[in-house]
Amino acid sequence: MIELTKGQVDHVIRAAGQGGTMSVLLSALKDPKWTLSLSSEEWAYPSQMDDRRLSRSLLSGLLVLSCFPYDGGYLGIAELARMLDMNTSTTHRYVTTLLAVGLLERDPATRRYRIAPQ
Repeated sequence: MIELTKGQVDHVIRAAGQGGTMSVLLSALKDPKWTLSLSSEEWAYPSQMDDRRLSRSLLSGLLVLSCFPYDGGYLGIAELARMLDMNTSTTHRYVTTLLAVGLLERDPATRRYRIAPQ
């Protein structure tokens, strides 16, 4: 088993934006012009999602993480689900898992989420 700190996970996610098709998607999601305006007509899941050798769940979790803005802004489950064209209950499961491992934090007043500060 390999354990990564929150900072290491953040570094891996952010470094993924430096090349390759999956990282192109991840970096595109960080572009402010895409934030909260993604639709199924504007983008498609990366081809890696169809590669049976890879974990689709892990790739989906990384896509969820990639949606959160760098500035620490909050997103709700419905917003994330729309951005990723994902079912809200599926999105909630991913977010709940990311919350449980400390990669996301929840604002109890608004029930919205953001990347946990380091």
